[in-house]
Amino acid sequence: MTSTGHPSAGRETPADGRPRSSVRQLTAASVGNAAEWYDWYAYSFLAVYFADQVFPKGAGNSLVPLLSTFAVFAVGFFMRPVGGLLMGAVADRHGRRPALTATILLMGGGSLLVALTPTYASAGILAPMVLVVARLIQGLSVGGEFAASTTFLVESAGPGRRGLFSSFQYVSTTIGQLIASGVAALLAHLLTDAQMGDWGWRVPFALGAVLSLVGFWIRRGAHETRSAEQQAAPRPGLLEALRRHPRESLLICGITTGGTIAYYTWTTYLPTYATVNAGFDEGDALTVGTISLAFFALLQPLGGMLSDRIGRKPLLIGFSLGFALLAVPLLGLVTDAFASLLLVSCAGMVLLTGYTSVAAAVNAEVFPARVRAAGIGFPYSLTVALFGGTAAYVGTWFKQAGHADFFPWYVALLCLVSFCVYLALPETSRKPLDT
Repeated sequence: MTSTGHPSAGRETPADGRPRSSVRQLTAASVGNAAEWYDWYAYSFLAVYFADQVFPKGAGNSLVPLLSTFAVFAVGFFMRPVGGLLMGAVADRHGRRPALTATILLMGGGSLLVALTPTYASAGILAPMVLVVARLIQGLSVGGEFAASTTFLVESAGPGRRGLFSSFQYVSTTIGQLIASGVAALLAHLLTDAQMGDWGWRVPFALGAVLSLVGFWIRRGAHETRSAEQQAAPRPGLLEALRRHPRESLLICGITTGGTIAYYTWTTYLPTYATVNAGFDEGDALTVGTISLAFFALLQPLGGMLSDRIGRKPLLIGFSLGFALLAVPLLGLVTDAFASLLLVSCAGMVLLTGYTSVAAAVNAEVFPARVRAAGIGFPYSLTVALFGGTAAYVGTWFKQAGHADFFPWYVALLCLVSFCVYLALPETSRKPLDT
């Protein structure tokens, strides 16, 4: 059975007798997703404050704690493929809603554990071990979150609106990141550096645990998007998507490579990049990040609606070619001046929208409904782990090695790889979505 959108989206009355509401569906996905990603991103924004608390300094090298902190950030990413596979399988076997409620509870637990992480001075090696466990839990959660929420959003869309609904994946992600950046920036301005290092950095993580409970409560009221045929069909095996759809799995990797390195560079690592490489003030860097993220969130629905009109490929090609040509000159413009970082950040956000506003729709349109969540979750999360999760670590490592100018070329090269994939990608915006 196929349709241009989920046949019941916004029209059918589910078994509980309540009409399905597009607003309700978007709210359930978006609020929960924002809470999830707030927890995830708070780590990167606050890394410069708690690095010295959790990790010991190397002899004569002040970058060692920060480098270790970003290494743990990357470790969390490598749990994302596991989360994408396991939670994706839950979504395909038991429903999108059960997967969404499970992921947000895991994220809240991980965030609370980060807030309670002891210092290296008080607990020794136990401190970084607790932090690693917390990030592994969060990595498991966020890997499953993308798989389940992407599928849930696109299946909730009506005809000709998959791009628009898809864009809310990154609208909500950005809102979560925006709140994390805003909270970190506010604390940085209200507290002294000593207070931030001693206890201030813990506050955002405790708040994240509370937000996760709010998201869980809202998601319990969402409607399941799997059709009656899916629910009655035999449940797919854990690795069925990989076994039966290897080409589609590789395609997800190619689609994601350039997008994830550009996304994590511009939305997560750029404030730290400016601080480490250009001597930019830490508090001002967080403020720039907050402003540019608000701008980025506003762009997403515009990109999604545009893709419903002209297709996904033009936006993807514009994004990848733009970064392949401009990543090096843009990052070269970063100085210790406020205006320079704001300009570079906003310019990158415009280009990045060509990927982020359509990524959920493109990924969902690649796989059949039976294995859609797990099919997206594993290859997407694996690619993000390899290239997105390591962006901050690679950039900091290049700086430590004395080759900070190599990192922009690294970003440009990966975007060029995805550009080649997009050229060969079939246009899917007009094709019916398998349900």
